[in-house]
Amino acid sequence: MTTASAPFRSADIPMPTTLEASGLRLDMIVQLLVKTLHLTGEMTGTEWADRLGLAFTVIEAGVDTLKAERLCEIVGGTALGPLTYRYRITTLGRERAAIFLDRNLYVGFAPVPLDQYRRYMLEFDATAPKRIARVDVERGFSHLVLSQQVLDKLGPAVNSGQSLFVYGPPGNGKTVISQAIRNLLPGDIWIPHALEVDGSIIQVFDPINHEAFAPPKASETFEATNQYDRRWERCRRPLVTVGGEMVLEALDLTYNPTSGIYRPSLQLMANGGVLVIDDFGRQRCSPVAMLNRWVHPLESRVDYLVLQSGQKVEVPFLTLPVFATNIKPEELVDEAFLRRIQYKILAQNPTPQEYARIFEKSCLERGIPYEPAHVTHLLDNVYTRRGIPFRGCHPRDLIGQAMALGQYLGEPKALTIPLLDAAVETYFIDDAADAQALS
Repeated sequence: MTTASAPFRSADIPMPTTLEASGLRLDMIVQLLVKTLHLTGEMTGTEWADRLGLAFTVIEAGVDTLKAERLCEIVGGTALGPLTYRYRITTLGRERAAIFLDRNLYVGFAPVPLDQYRRYMLEFDATAPKRIARVDVERGFSHLVLSQQVLDKLGPAVNSGQSLFVYGPPGNGKTVISQAIRNLLPGDIWIPHALEVDGSIIQVFDPINHEAFAPPKASETFEATNQYDRRWERCRRPLVTVGGEMVLEALDLTYNPTSGIYRPSLQLMANGGVLVIDDFGRQRCSPVAMLNRWVHPLESRVDYLVLQSGQKVEVPFLTLPVFATNIKPEELVDEAFLRRIQYKILAQNPTPQEYARIFEKSCLERGIPYEPAHVTHLLDNVYTRRGIPFRGCHPRDLIGQAMALGQYLGEPKALTIPLLDAAVETYFIDDAADAQALS
């Protein structure tokens, strides 16, 4: 019997206490300070540092620069020092802020230099567990009804860190299977709010795609040198899902000329996690063009992103791409590409026994009793008689329609065969009956 993998927790990223340790140049700190004070008008040194997610000792040289250039003035405070002083922006400071905001509108947590991000991701890759045991796979997919054969294909695929196809007929849960792969990735990861590349800002953290954990309680002292670096968020391993709306440009940095800020590529947003390309083959770009973009990253585990200036920046490619499709893989790409995507997993139709288990789970999720006779009725009078193949989504959909009809009719909350029969008539297409009615 295999044992579950041990829990994994990424080491805290310590808060830098000097400008040098932050990796940022003084001019970047000055820009952030001026733009922040421009928006607030007035704040204390502690509040200023908090807005940037840095210790005051990191921004102190920048504050001194603002005072020396008369971009701000001290209007109050206590004898405890610069942390408690109240700083107010001057007219000259607002003029300088306008210049900085014209370059980009980024205000918030200070960015992380690209070099620091690269080092962190390489260290993460070296320390994060790579082995997924069978018990981990069974636990990660326990909310789904899958055969042991399918589970035993998913485990090695994730262990390999290679990309994979999840394909098969529509309605068999390819999307939920692909998304559940994230459950197999152990532990957490630190994701920066933004990256800085030679003055350019790439906004990385996205609360829609990144699930951040609650931050630890801050120290009550002025200089919390033992806190984590607040420019990063501790998150679950990322899960990013895109469908037919995806365009090829999403695989590269996207520059917003209005804000002057870059949006990350999909693979950068999903770095350290799973990127699900749903309905693969139905995007607004060809499958070959998409895979061509990823040939080098998939093999070298290094990606290159291009700035507006034409400068290429190198980032580790630690994303697990999962392509979910109801089109046969060989109809999408040629043999050479299929060889690069080494794992192909068929989400096959459920067996009668698996169908019954899915039906039971769907009943439990809706809080209604499960009656095996309901499944037997469907198998004998619908699937066998009409020659309809089983699909994993059928139990959920049929039960949902039956319960909606019962609610409409004012019946008690219970699943009955007449309600199921009515749901069958609106859910499935009966070609023979339709032809007779239309003749």
